[in-house]
Amino acid sequence: MWISALLSVLGIALQVSVVTAQDGSISGPTSSSSAAGYSCDPSQCQLPNCNCASTSPPGGLSPSDVPQFVVFTADDAIQSYTIDSVNQFLAQRQNPNGCPIKMTYFTSLNYTNYTLVTDWYVAGNEIADHTMTHVGSPPADEINGNIIALNALAGIPLDAIQGFRAPYLNYTAQTLQLLANVDFTYDSSSAASIPVTDPGTDAYWPYTLDNGLANDCLTVEGICKGLPKIPGLWEIPMYAFFDELGIDGPHLMDPWLDTANGASSVNDTATFEYMKNTFTAHYTGNRQPIGLYTHPIHLSTTYPGVDPPNSTIQMINDFLDWVQMQQDVWIVSNEQLLAWVRNPVPVSELDSFAPLKCSTPQVDSSLKICNGIPQNEAGLLEECDFPDFPFFTCYGCPQVEVSPSNPNPPQQVPAGQQIRYRLPSNCSTPFWDPIAGSCLCQSSACAFTDNSRPIGPNGANLTGGGTGGDGFDGSGSTPTPTYINFNGATPVKLWSGSLVGMMSALAVGAFGAATGWVLVNV
Repeated sequence: MWISALLSVLGIALQVSVVTAQDGSISGPTSSSSAAGYSCDPSQCQLPNCNCASTSPPGGLSPSDVPQFVVFTADDAIQSYTIDSVNQFLAQRQNPNGCPIKMTYFTSLNYTNYTLVTDWYVAGNEIADHTMTHVGSPPADEINGNIIALNALAGIPLDAIQGFRAPYLNYTAQTLQLLANVDFTYDSSSAASIPVTDPGTDAYWPYTLDNGLANDCLTVEGICKGLPKIPGLWEIPMYAFFDELGIDGPHLMDPWLDTANGASSVNDTATFEYMKNTFTAHYTGNRQPIGLYTHPIHLSTTYPGVDPPNSTIQMINDFLDWVQMQQDVWIVSNEQLLAWVRNPVPVSELDSFAPLKCSTPQVDSSLKICNGIPQNEAGLLEECDFPDFPFFTCYGCPQVEVSPSNPNPPQQVPAGQQIRYRLPSNCSTPFWDPIAGSCLCQSSACAFTDNSRPIGPNGANLTGGGTGGDGFDGSGSTPTPTYINFNGATPVKLWSGSLVGMMSALAVGAFGAATGWVLVNV
Protein backbone atom coordinates (compact mmCIF):
# COMPACT_ATOMS: atom_id res chain seq x y z
CA MET A 1 0.00 0.00 0.00
CA TRP A 2 2.80 2.38 0.92
CA ILE A 3 4.57 1.94 -2.40
CA SER A 4 1.35 2.50 -4.31
CA ALA A 5 0.71 5.74 -2.47
CA LEU A 6 4.29 6.78 -2.99
CA LEU A 7 4.15 6.19 -6.72
CA SER A 8 0.92 8.12 -6.89
CA VAL A 9 2.55 11.06 -5.16
CA LEU A 10 5.64 10.90 -7.36
CA GLY A 11 3.98 10.08 -10.64
CA ILE A 12 3.66 13.56 -12.07
CA ALA A 13 6.92 14.91 -10.71
CA LEU A 14 9.09 12.03 -11.82
CA GLN A 15 7.47 11.59 -15.20
CA VAL A 16 8.28 15.23 -15.82
CA SER A 17 11.86 14.60 -14.71
CA VAL A 18 12.17 11.77 -17.21
CA VAL A 19 11.44 14.25 -19.96
CA THR A 20 13.64 17.05 -18.69
CA ALA A 21 16.42 15.38 -16.74
CA GLN A 22 18.78 14.81 -19.65
CA ASP A 23 20.90 17.66 -18.41
CA GLY A 24 24.56 17.48 -19.21
CA SER A 25 24.44 17.38 -22.99
CA ILE A 26 26.87 19.39 -25.14
CA SER A 27 26.76 20.19 -28.84
CA GLY A 28 30.36 21.11 -29.58
CA PRO A 29 33.67 22.19 -28.05
CA THR A 30 33.38 23.94 -24.68
CA SER A 31 37.01 25.04 -24.61
CA SER A 32 40.06 25.76 -26.74
CA SER A 33 43.76 26.22 -26.10
CA SER A 34 43.59 29.95 -26.75
CA ALA A 35 40.54 30.42 -24.52
CA ALA A 36 42.15 28.38 -21.76
CA GLY A 37 45.37 30.41 -21.70
CA TYR A 38 46.60 27.72 -19.33
CA SER A 39 50.08 27.64 -17.87
CA CYS A 40 51.48 25.36 -15.19
CA ASP A 41 55.02 24.53 -14.08
CA PRO A 42 55.18 20.79 -13.27
CA SER A 43 58.34 21.32 -11.27
CA GLN A 44 56.35 23.50 -8.88
CA CYS A 45 53.04 21.62 -9.05
CA GLN A 46 53.68 18.08 -7.88
CA LEU A 47 51.64 15.13 -6.65
CA PRO A 48 49.92 14.19 -4.47
CA ASN A 49 48.35 17.59 -3.81
CA CYS A 50 49.00 19.46 -7.06
CA ASN A 51 48.79 18.35 -10.67
CA CYS A 52 48.96 20.29 -13.92
CA ALA A 53 46.26 19.87 -16.55
CA SER A 54 47.94 17.46 -18.96
CA THR A 55 47.00 14.83 -21.51
CA SER A 56 49.95 12.72 -20.35
CA PRO A 57 49.52 10.18 -17.54
CA PRO A 58 50.43 11.39 -14.06
CA GLY A 59 53.67 10.45 -12.38
CA GLY A 60 55.58 10.28 -15.66
CA LEU A 61 54.24 6.78 -16.35
CA SER A 62 54.21 5.39 -19.85
CA PRO A 63 50.66 4.81 -21.20
CA SER A 64 51.43 1.09 -21.45
CA ASP A 65 51.95 1.03 -17.68
CA VAL A 66 48.72 2.88 -16.95
CA PRO A 67 45.36 1.23 -16.24
CA GLN A 68 42.44 2.29 -18.42
CA PHE A 69 39.85 3.63 -16.02
CA VAL A 70 36.16 3.65 -16.88
CA VAL A 71 34.33 5.89 -14.42
CA PHE A 72 30.68 5.07 -13.67
CA THR A 73 28.57 7.80 -12.05
CA ALA A 74 24.88 8.43 -11.42
CA ASP A 75 23.09 11.69 -10.64
CA ASP A 76 19.98 12.73 -8.67
CA ALA A 77 17.76 10.87 -6.17
CA ILE A 78 18.56 7.47 -4.70
CA GLN A 79 15.52 5.20 -4.71
CA SER A 80 14.93 1.48 -5.20
CA TYR A 81 14.22 1.97 -8.89
CA THR A 82 17.42 3.98 -9.47
CA ILE A 83 19.50 1.39 -7.60
CA ASP A 84 17.87 -1.31 -9.72
CA SER A 85 18.84 0.67 -12.80
CA VAL A 86 22.51 0.86 -11.80
CA ASN A 87 22.61 -2.76 -10.69
CA GLN A 88 21.48 -4.07 -14.07
CA PHE A 89 24.85 -2.89 -15.37
CA LEU A 90 27.23 -3.34 -12.45
CA ALA A 91 25.98 -5.89 -9.94
CA GLN A 92 27.40 -8.98 -11.64
CA ARG A 93 30.70 -7.41 -12.69
CA GLN A 94 34.11 -7.55 -11.08
CA ASN A 95 37.38 -5.74 -11.62
CA PRO A 96 40.58 -7.62 -12.49
CA ASN A 97 41.30 -8.18 -8.79
CA GLY A 98 37.93 -9.87 -8.25
CA CYS A 99 36.43 -6.94 -6.35
CA PRO A 100 32.87 -5.81 -7.04
CA ILE A 101 32.49 -2.62 -9.06
CA LYS A 102 32.16 0.63 -7.13
CA MET A 103 30.64 3.80 -8.53
CA THR A 104 29.94 7.42 -7.58
CA TYR A 105 26.40 8.58 -6.86
CA PHE A 106 25.96 12.36 -6.99
CA THR A 107 22.99 12.57 -4.65
CA SER A 108 20.30 15.22 -4.46
CA LEU A 109 17.67 14.90 -1.74
CA ASN A 110 14.31 15.45 -3.41
CA TYR A 111 12.69 11.98 -3.59
CA THR A 112 15.70 10.29 -1.96
CA ASN A 113 15.17 7.36 0.41
CA TYR A 114 17.89 7.87 3.00
CA THR A 115 18.18 4.27 4.12
CA LEU A 116 19.08 3.25 0.57
CA VAL A 117 21.83 5.87 0.60
CA THR A 118 23.18 4.19 3.73
CA ASP A 119 22.98 0.74 2.15
CA TRP A 120 24.66 1.93 -1.06
CA TYR A 121 27.49 3.58 0.86
CA VAL A 122 28.10 0.61 3.15
CA ALA A 123 28.25 -1.56 0.02
CA GLY A 124 31.39 0.37 -0.90
CA ASN A 125 30.11 3.04 -3.27
CA GLU A 126 30.95 6.73 -3.15
CA ILE A 127 28.23 9.19 -2.12
CA ALA A 128 28.84 12.69 -3.48
CA ASP A 129 27.04 16.05 -3.38
CA HIS A 130 24.53 17.15 -6.05
CA THR A 131 22.83 19.91 -3.95
CA MET A 132 19.74 19.45 -1.82
CA THR A 133 17.06 20.46 -4.33
CA HIS A 134 18.88 20.11 -7.67
CA VAL A 135 19.61 23.72 -8.51
CA GLY A 136 22.26 24.97 -10.91
CA SER A 137 24.88 27.54 -9.83
CA PRO A 138 23.92 26.67 -6.26
CA PRO A 139 24.28 28.88 -3.20
CA ALA A 140 26.29 27.68 -0.23
CA ASP A 141 23.31 26.38 1.74
CA GLU A 142 22.34 24.01 -1.08
CA ILE A 143 25.84 22.50 -1.09
CA ASN A 144 26.49 22.49 2.64
CA GLY A 145 22.96 21.42 3.57
CA ASN A 146 23.32 18.32 1.43
CA ILE A 147 26.41 17.25 3.38
CA ILE A 148 24.68 17.86 6.70
CA ALA A 149 21.46 16.02 5.78
CA LEU A 150 23.28 13.02 4.28
CA ASN A 151 25.33 12.73 7.45
CA ALA A 152 22.37 13.14 9.80
CA LEU A 153 19.79 10.96 8.03
CA ALA A 154 21.88 8.51 5.99
CA GLY A 155 24.89 8.12 8.27
CA ILE A 156 27.42 9.11 5.62
CA PRO A 157 30.59 10.29 7.38
CA LEU A 158 31.10 13.99 6.85
CA ASP A 159 34.61 13.46 5.60
CA ALA A 160 33.51 10.83 3.08
CA ILE A 161 31.50 13.32 1.01
CA GLN A 162 34.38 14.69 -1.00
CA GLY A 163 32.99 15.19 -4.51
CA PHE A 164 30.50 17.54 -6.15
CA ARG A 165 28.71 17.82 -9.48
CA ALA A 166 26.57 20.82 -10.33
CA PRO A 167 23.01 20.06 -11.47
CA TYR A 168 22.65 20.66 -15.21
CA LEU A 169 26.48 21.02 -15.09
CA ASN A 170 25.65 24.66 -14.37
CA TYR A 171 28.44 26.08 -12.24
CA THR A 172 30.43 29.27 -11.82
CA ALA A 173 33.82 30.25 -10.48
CA GLN A 174 32.01 31.09 -7.24
CA THR A 175 30.64 27.53 -7.07
CA LEU A 176 34.17 26.17 -7.08
CA GLN A 177 35.21 28.58 -4.35
CA LEU A 178 32.24 27.47 -2.23
CA LEU A 179 33.47 23.89 -2.55
CA ALA A 180 36.95 24.86 -1.42
CA ASN A 181 35.51 26.77 1.53
CA VAL A 182 34.07 23.56 3.00
CA ASP A 183 36.96 21.25 2.15
CA PHE A 184 35.65 19.36 -0.85
CA THR A 185 38.36 17.36 -2.58
CA TYR A 186 37.05 17.60 -6.13
CA ASP A 187 34.48 18.90 -8.57
CA SER A 188 33.33 16.97 -11.62
CA SER A 189 31.13 19.40 -13.57
CA SER A 190 33.34 20.36 -16.52
CA ALA A 191 33.39 18.69 -19.93
CA ALA A 192 36.29 17.27 -21.92
CA SER A 193 34.73 18.16 -25.25
CA ILE A 194 37.46 17.62 -27.86
CA PRO A 195 38.53 14.12 -28.98
CA VAL A 196 41.82 12.78 -27.65
CA THR A 197 42.94 12.33 -31.26
CA ASP A 198 42.70 16.08 -31.87
CA PRO A 199 45.95 18.02 -31.19
CA GLY A 200 43.93 20.59 -29.25
CA THR A 201 42.13 18.06 -27.05
CA ASP A 202 40.89 19.18 -23.64
CA ALA A 203 40.75 15.59 -22.34
CA TYR A 204 43.09 16.25 -19.45
CA TRP A 205 43.80 13.86 -16.65
CA PRO A 206 42.31 15.14 -13.36
CA TYR A 207 44.17 18.24 -12.22
CA THR A 208 44.15 20.80 -9.42
CA LEU A 209 43.05 24.39 -9.74
CA ASP A 210 46.33 25.82 -8.48
CA ASN A 211 46.61 27.41 -11.93
CA GLY A 212 42.93 27.76 -12.78
CA LEU A 213 40.60 25.74 -14.99
CA ALA A 214 41.47 24.52 -18.47
CA ASN A 215 38.02 23.16 -19.41
CA ASP A 216 34.73 24.89 -20.29
CA CYS A 217 36.60 28.09 -21.13
CA LEU A 218 34.15 28.96 -23.92
CA THR A 219 30.99 28.37 -21.89
CA VAL A 220 31.57 29.52 -18.29
CA GLU A 221 32.41 33.14 -17.50
CA GLY A 222 35.19 34.10 -15.12
CA ILE A 223 37.27 30.95 -15.49
CA CYS A 224 40.47 29.94 -17.34
CA LYS A 225 43.55 32.06 -18.07
CA GLY A 226 44.65 31.30 -14.53
CA LEU A 227 41.22 31.54 -12.88
CA PRO A 228 39.87 30.56 -10.48
CA LYS A 229 43.10 29.91 -8.62
CA ILE A 230 42.11 27.44 -5.88
CA PRO A 231 45.12 25.43 -4.69
CA GLY A 232 44.37 21.82 -3.89
CA LEU A 233 40.85 21.60 -5.34
CA TRP A 234 40.75 18.91 -8.04
CA GLU A 235 38.78 18.96 -11.26
CA ILE A 236 37.80 15.61 -12.75
CA PRO A 237 36.61 16.39 -16.27
CA MET A 238 33.68 14.47 -17.72
CA TYR A 239 35.02 12.78 -20.85
CA ALA A 240 32.70 12.87 -23.85
CA PHE A 241 32.15 10.18 -26.47
CA PHE A 242 32.28 11.20 -30.15
CA ASP A 243 30.37 9.82 -33.11
CA GLU A 244 31.35 9.92 -36.79
CA LEU A 245 31.05 13.73 -36.81
CA GLY A 246 34.07 13.91 -34.52
CA ILE A 247 34.43 17.20 -32.69
CA ASP A 248 30.96 18.18 -33.90
CA GLY A 249 29.37 15.00 -32.57
CA PRO A 250 30.01 14.90 -28.80
CA HIS A 251 27.90 12.89 -26.36
CA LEU A 252 28.35 13.47 -22.63
CA MET A 253 25.68 12.34 -20.17
CA ASP A 254 23.31 9.47 -21.07
CA PRO A 255 24.74 9.16 -24.60
CA TRP A 256 22.28 6.35 -25.40
CA LEU A 257 19.48 8.94 -25.38
CA ASP A 258 21.17 10.94 -28.15
CA THR A 259 20.90 10.52 -31.87
CA ALA A 260 24.20 9.71 -33.56
CA ASN A 261 25.95 10.86 -36.71
CA GLY A 262 23.39 13.56 -37.44
CA ALA A 263 20.50 11.07 -37.66
CA SER A 264 16.95 11.92 -36.65
CA SER A 265 16.35 8.94 -34.34
CA VAL A 266 18.25 6.98 -31.72
CA ASN A 267 20.14 3.98 -33.05
CA ASP A 268 21.65 1.61 -30.47
CA THR A 269 24.02 0.08 -33.00
CA ALA A 270 25.43 3.48 -33.94
CA THR A 271 25.79 4.41 -30.26
CA PHE A 272 27.58 1.13 -29.54
CA GLU A 273 30.05 1.76 -32.36
CA TYR A 274 30.99 5.31 -31.41
CA MET A 275 31.31 4.35 -27.74
CA LYS A 276 33.75 1.58 -28.71
CA ASN A 277 35.65 3.89 -31.06
CA THR A 278 36.03 6.61 -28.43
CA PHE A 279 37.14 4.08 -25.82
CA THR A 280 39.72 2.70 -28.26
CA ALA A 281 41.10 6.18 -28.91
CA HIS A 282 41.65 6.62 -25.17
CA TYR A 283 42.96 3.08 -24.68
CA THR A 284 45.51 3.22 -27.50
CA GLY A 285 46.57 6.78 -26.68
CA ASN A 286 47.45 8.29 -23.33
CA ARG A 287 44.73 6.33 -21.56
CA GLN A 288 42.84 9.29 -20.21
CA PRO A 289 39.81 8.00 -18.30
CA ILE A 290 36.48 7.55 -20.05
CA GLY A 291 33.15 7.71 -18.26
CA LEU A 292 29.54 6.54 -18.25
CA TYR A 293 27.67 9.45 -16.67
CA THR A 294 24.09 8.43 -16.06
CA HIS A 295 20.69 9.56 -14.85
CA PRO A 296 19.52 6.09 -13.75
CA ILE A 297 15.80 6.79 -13.98
CA HIS A 298 16.05 6.88 -17.78
CA LEU A 299 16.96 3.20 -17.75
CA SER A 300 14.77 2.06 -14.85
CA THR A 301 12.68 -1.03 -15.54
CA THR A 302 10.91 -0.86 -12.15
CA TYR A 303 9.43 2.63 -12.17
CA PRO A 304 5.95 2.92 -13.72
CA GLY A 305 5.84 5.14 -16.78
CA VAL A 306 9.47 4.56 -17.72
CA ASP A 307 9.94 1.96 -20.44
CA PRO A 308 13.52 1.89 -21.68
CA PRO A 309 14.12 -0.27 -24.76
CA ASN A 310 15.59 -3.64 -23.90
CA SER A 311 17.94 -3.15 -26.82
CA THR A 312 19.46 -0.07 -25.15
CA ILE A 313 20.01 -1.87 -21.86
CA GLN A 314 21.56 -4.78 -23.73
CA MET A 315 23.75 -2.42 -25.75
CA ILE A 316 25.19 -0.80 -22.62
CA ASN A 317 25.92 -4.20 -21.10
CA ASP A 318 27.47 -5.34 -24.38
CA PHE A 319 29.71 -2.28 -24.32
CA LEU A 320 30.81 -2.99 -20.75
CA ASP A 321 31.35 -6.67 -21.61
CA TRP A 322 33.55 -5.64 -24.53
CA VAL A 323 35.45 -3.09 -22.42
CA GLN A 324 36.18 -5.67 -19.74
CA MET A 325 37.66 -8.03 -22.33
CA GLN A 326 40.48 -5.53 -22.87
CA GLN A 327 43.56 -5.82 -20.66
CA ASP A 328 44.14 -3.52 -17.68
CA VAL A 329 40.63 -2.03 -17.67
CA TRP A 330 39.08 -1.02 -14.34
CA ILE A 331 35.56 0.28 -13.76
CA VAL A 332 35.83 2.70 -10.85
CA SER A 333 34.32 5.54 -8.86
CA ASN A 334 35.68 9.07 -9.05
CA GLU A 335 37.07 8.52 -5.58
CA GLN A 336 39.12 5.53 -6.74
CA LEU A 337 40.27 7.30 -9.90
CA LEU A 338 41.52 10.28 -7.97
CA ALA A 339 43.23 8.11 -5.37
CA TRP A 340 45.28 6.58 -8.21
CA VAL A 341 46.00 9.93 -9.89
CA ARG A 342 47.34 11.30 -6.62
CA ASN A 343 49.53 8.25 -6.09
CA PRO A 344 49.99 6.65 -9.53
CA VAL A 345 51.41 3.15 -9.65
CA PRO A 346 51.99 0.99 -12.75
CA VAL A 347 49.57 -1.80 -13.58
CA SER A 348 52.11 -4.32 -12.29
CA GLU A 349 51.60 -2.94 -8.77
CA LEU A 350 47.82 -2.60 -8.70
CA ASP A 351 47.45 -5.80 -6.71
CA SER A 352 48.77 -3.92 -3.68
CA PHE A 353 46.98 -0.61 -4.35
CA ALA A 354 44.58 -0.22 -1.41
CA PRO A 355 41.88 2.01 -2.99
CA LEU A 356 41.10 -0.71 -5.56
CA LYS A 357 40.80 -3.47 -2.98
CA CYS A 358 37.60 -4.65 -1.35
CA SER A 359 36.79 -5.60 2.22
CA THR A 360 33.70 -6.50 4.20
CA PRO A 361 32.73 -5.20 7.64
CA GLN A 362 32.70 -8.11 10.05
CA VAL A 363 29.24 -7.71 11.55
CA ASP A 364 27.40 -10.78 12.83
CA SER A 365 24.43 -11.25 10.48
CA SER A 366 22.24 -12.26 13.42
CA LEU A 367 22.68 -8.91 15.17
CA LYS A 368 19.77 -6.48 15.01
CA ILE A 369 21.46 -3.19 14.25
CA CYS A 370 20.38 -0.42 11.88
CA ASN A 371 23.68 -0.11 10.01
CA GLY A 372 23.19 -0.17 6.24
CA ILE A 373 23.45 -3.95 5.94
CA PRO A 374 20.02 -5.28 4.95
CA GLN A 375 20.07 -8.48 7.00
CA ASN A 376 21.03 -6.53 10.14
CA GLU A 377 18.63 -3.60 9.79
CA ALA A 378 15.42 -5.39 8.77
CA GLY A 379 12.59 -4.31 11.07
CA LEU A 380 14.53 -1.40 12.59
CA LEU A 381 13.97 1.37 10.07
CA GLU A 382 11.85 4.38 10.92
CA GLU A 383 9.31 5.60 8.36
CA CYS A 384 9.23 9.36 7.99
CA ASP A 385 5.79 9.88 6.49
CA PHE A 386 6.05 13.36 5.00
CA PRO A 387 3.38 14.28 2.45
CA ASP A 388 5.78 15.44 -0.27
CA PHE A 389 7.89 12.34 -0.05
CA PRO A 390 8.02 9.70 2.69
CA PHE A 391 11.32 7.96 3.34
CA PHE A 392 13.00 5.53 5.71
CA THR A 393 16.04 6.10 7.88
CA CYS A 394 18.04 4.40 10.62
CA TYR A 395 18.76 7.70 12.33
CA GLY A 396 15.40 9.03 13.51
CA CYS A 397 12.86 11.10 11.62
CA PRO A 398 13.18 14.90 11.68
CA GLN A 399 10.25 16.93 12.98
CA VAL A 400 10.01 18.73 9.63
CA GLU A 401 11.35 18.03 6.16
CA VAL A 402 14.96 19.01 5.61
CA SER A 403 15.62 22.18 3.65
CA PRO A 404 18.63 24.32 2.75
CA SER A 405 17.83 26.62 5.68
CA ASN A 406 17.27 23.71 8.07
CA PRO A 407 19.20 20.62 6.93
CA ASN A 408 19.24 18.90 10.33
CA PRO A 409 15.94 19.57 12.13
CA PRO A 410 15.32 18.31 15.64
CA GLN A 411 14.31 14.68 15.80
CA GLN A 412 10.76 13.54 16.43
CA VAL A 413 10.41 10.62 18.82
CA PRO A 414 7.35 8.40 18.37
CA ALA A 415 5.41 7.51 21.51
CA GLY A 416 6.94 4.52 23.26
CA GLN A 417 10.21 4.77 21.35
CA GLN A 418 13.56 6.32 22.15
CA ILE A 419 15.59 8.97 20.42
CA ARG A 420 18.17 7.75 17.91
CA TYR A 421 21.78 8.79 17.76
CA ARG A 422 23.49 10.04 14.62
CA LEU A 423 26.83 8.69 13.42
CA PRO A 424 29.74 10.18 15.40
CA SER A 425 33.14 10.80 13.90
CA ASN A 426 34.90 7.92 15.63
CA CYS A 427 32.86 5.00 14.31
CA SER A 428 32.36 3.57 10.83
CA THR A 429 28.80 3.41 9.50
CA PRO A 430 28.34 -0.41 9.52
CA PHE A 431 29.51 -0.61 13.14
CA TRP A 432 27.35 2.20 14.55
CA ASP A 433 24.17 1.28 16.42
CA PRO A 434 21.97 4.42 16.27
CA ILE A 435 19.39 2.96 18.63
CA ALA A 436 21.81 2.00 21.39
CA GLY A 437 24.10 4.92 20.62
CA SER A 438 27.16 2.68 20.66
CA CYS A 439 29.89 1.44 18.34
CA LEU A 440 30.31 -2.31 17.89
CA CYS A 441 33.98 -1.95 17.11
CA GLN A 442 36.18 -0.66 19.92
CA SER A 443 39.60 -0.50 18.28
CA SER A 444 41.44 1.84 15.97
CA ALA A 445 41.60 -0.90 13.32
CA CYS A 446 37.92 -0.49 12.50
CA ALA A 447 37.37 3.11 13.54
CA PHE A 448 36.54 5.71 10.93
CA THR A 449 38.35 8.98 11.44
CA ASP A 450 36.18 11.89 10.37
CA ASN A 451 37.72 15.36 10.28
CA SER A 452 35.42 18.20 11.17
CA ARG A 453 34.21 20.34 8.28
CA PRO A 454 33.96 24.14 8.42
CA ILE A 455 30.19 24.21 7.97
CA GLY A 456 27.35 24.74 10.38
CA PRO A 457 25.68 27.47 12.40
CA ASN A 458 27.93 30.44 13.09
CA GLY A 459 30.84 28.74 11.35
CA ALA A 460 30.86 25.76 13.71
CA ASN A 461 32.95 22.80 12.59
CA LEU A 462 30.67 19.79 12.26
CA THR A 463 31.80 16.34 13.35
CA GLY A 464 28.55 14.36 13.18
CA GLY A 465 26.81 12.65 16.08
CA GLY A 466 24.07 14.14 18.21
CA THR A 467 20.35 13.67 17.78
CA GLY A 468 19.40 16.49 15.44
CA GLY A 469 18.82 20.21 15.71
CA ASP A 470 22.30 21.61 16.20
CA GLY A 471 20.95 25.15 16.06
CA PHE A 472 19.73 25.06 12.46
CA ASP A 473 16.14 25.54 13.53
CA GLY A 474 16.98 28.79 15.28
CA SER A 475 16.49 27.24 18.70
CA GLY A 476 20.02 27.95 19.76
CA SER A 477 20.58 24.32 20.73
CA THR A 478 24.15 23.34 21.48
CA PRO A 479 26.21 22.22 18.44
CA THR A 480 27.39 18.64 18.41
CA PRO A 481 30.65 18.28 20.38
CA THR A 482 33.87 17.12 18.84
CA TYR A 483 34.50 13.39 19.27
CA ILE A 484 37.82 11.79 20.17
CA ASN A 485 39.33 8.92 18.20
CA PHE A 486 39.46 5.49 19.84
CA ASN A 487 43.25 5.48 19.85
CA GLY A 488 43.52 9.09 20.98
CA ALA A 489 45.59 10.01 17.93
CA THR A 490 45.34 13.23 15.99
CA PRO A 491 42.66 12.82 13.31
CA VAL A 492 44.05 11.85 9.94
CA LYS A 493 42.00 12.67 6.86
CA LEU A 494 41.30 9.29 5.30
CA TRP A 495 41.13 9.49 1.55
CA SER A 496 38.49 6.85 1.12
CA GLY A 497 35.79 6.69 3.75
CA SER A 498 34.06 3.91 1.86
CA LEU A 499 37.20 1.77 1.98
CA VAL A 500 36.88 1.30 5.72
CA GLY A 501 33.83 -0.90 5.79
CA MET A 502 32.18 -2.47 2.79
CA MET A 503 29.92 -5.34 1.86
CA SER A 504 29.87 -6.89 -1.56
CA ALA A 505 28.07 -4.83 -4.14
CA LEU A 506 27.01 -8.17 -5.56
CA ALA A 507 24.90 -8.74 -2.47
CA VAL A 508 23.26 -5.38 -2.95
CA GLY A 509 22.75 -6.26 -6.59
CA ALA A 510 20.94 -9.45 -5.69
CA PHE A 511 18.98 -7.50 -3.11
CA GLY A 512 18.30 -4.70 -5.65
CA ALA A 513 14.66 -4.82 -6.65
CA ALA A 514 13.66 -6.58 -3.45
CA THR A 515 15.08 -3.81 -1.30
CA GLY A 516 12.31 -1.34 -1.98
CA TRP A 517 9.65 -3.88 -1.12
CA VAL A 518 11.39 -5.22 1.97
CA LEU A 519 11.93 -1.73 3.29
CA VAL A 520 8.31 -0.73 2.95
CA ASN A 521 7.11 -3.74 4.90
CA VAL A 522 9.21 -3.33 8.03
